[in-house]
Amino acid sequence: MLEDRSCLVSRDYRTESNWAACMSYRLDRIEVQRGKRPLENDEESEHVQCKLPKQSDAFNRVEGVALSLGNSSASPDEQADNQRHAGDNSDSSSLIHAIGRDNSISCLIRCSRSDYGAIASLNSSFRSLIRNGELYRLRRQNGVVEHWVYFSCQLLEWEAFDPTRRRWMHLPTMNPNECFVFSDKESLAVGTELLVFGKEVLAHVIYRYSLLTNTWSSGMQMNAPRCLFGSASLGEIAILAGGCDSQGSILSSAELYNSEAGTWKTLPSMNKPRKMCSGVFMDRKFYVIGGIGGAESKLLTCGEEYDLETGTWTEIPNMSPVRTARNDMPATSEAPPLVAVVNNELYAADYADMEVRKYDKQNKEWVTIGRLPERAASMNGWGLAFRACGDRLIVIGGPRAIGEGYIEVNSWVPSEGPPQWNLLGRKRSGSFVYNCAVMGC
Repeated sequence: MLEDRSCLVSRDYRTESNWAACMSYRLDRIEVQRGKRPLENDEESEHVQCKLPKQSDAFNRVEGVALSLGNSSASPDEQADNQRHAGDNSDSSSLIHAIGRDNSISCLIRCSRSDYGAIASLNSSFRSLIRNGELYRLRRQNGVVEHWVYFSCQLLEWEAFDPTRRRWMHLPTMNPNECFVFSDKESLAVGTELLVFGKEVLAHVIYRYSLLTNTWSSGMQMNAPRCLFGSASLGEIAILAGGCDSQGSILSSAELYNSEAGTWKTLPSMNKPRKMCSGVFMDRKFYVIGGIGGAESKLLTCGEEYDLETGTWTEIPNMSPVRTARNDMPATSEAPPLVAVVNNELYAADYADMEVRKYDKQNKEWVTIGRLPERAASMNGWGLAFRACGDRLIVIGGPRAIGEGYIEVNSWVPSEGPPQWNLLGRKRSGSFVYNCAVMGC
């Protein structure tokens, strides 16, 4: 509970010289209604009970806070009730009246976004600041980013994992039609949105999860709808390249999505059409890697680099991690390249040999540097997630099991030396990862 405590809690950002002084300022007492918070309901899947780690004496502890995934909505009656219990602060546009709006925001952008659901329940001013996206834009401008992993091991069910606090959270269930459920799907996190691409009866469709409202919606359309494309995001923008159209034709076209403006922009086409490829941002350029192309649908070993400043594509030979050719298997039976970028270095997961490889940009070749987690099983690469998550690499998967098994999240920080995987979390779940994306905001 927050009663008789300061109302904000932060992670330890040691680089901010004025942070401790700002947060240790004794705030006027803010009473929060006992019992359920305005954001709580009876569905356990939307909230996580947790205890925050102890802070130094400059920070007051808040224990047993009920957190949501950013759902700061409330009915008019609940809002009125919140204002009665929040006292004079409920109508204050300065947020924390004693220190003013600018200092209040400076404090809030350094709080963990896990706490934003609780903070939004204080009054309508806090709720508006968090729900309209302003706070996340200011976080990005100030270089404050937290990465959460979003993944689906059950059809239509998505979960989020906070690797810093090691928490599991359920997203609301999607509600599409049956055709979408069993179609090929891609996922992409950009800004404060999680996009899931699939196909309904007559057309491609995009479902969008908003962190700000904790809801799913549909209706947005690309300029050239597609599936089986390569994609990656950088802040509020994302690029999607290649894939297949509704007739099955392999595409060379590409588009840029701006999540803040909600717009799609057609980019110049790649040199080669390709599907089932992968995408990454590295050195502020977009790369599409590997895939299948040509009349005979063969594996492509080349990659292509898109320069956002010049608007041009450059082909790069042998950029795709080498996969052992098997004559008894079609190229489409294997997953797209499992690649990820940490600190502008490109890594790949070789599911067949259970190895981690690093791309030597100078010599343009792949070098084996270590092993994958032993229990990270896959089916020709399918069902295993290999993602960048801030300064670490994340592997999500589990051993093959009949019926319900379990899923593990393993982490390695490349800057700390050769691959040594740390188990961040494990839970009972399907062990096959259908889709996975990392949201940094």
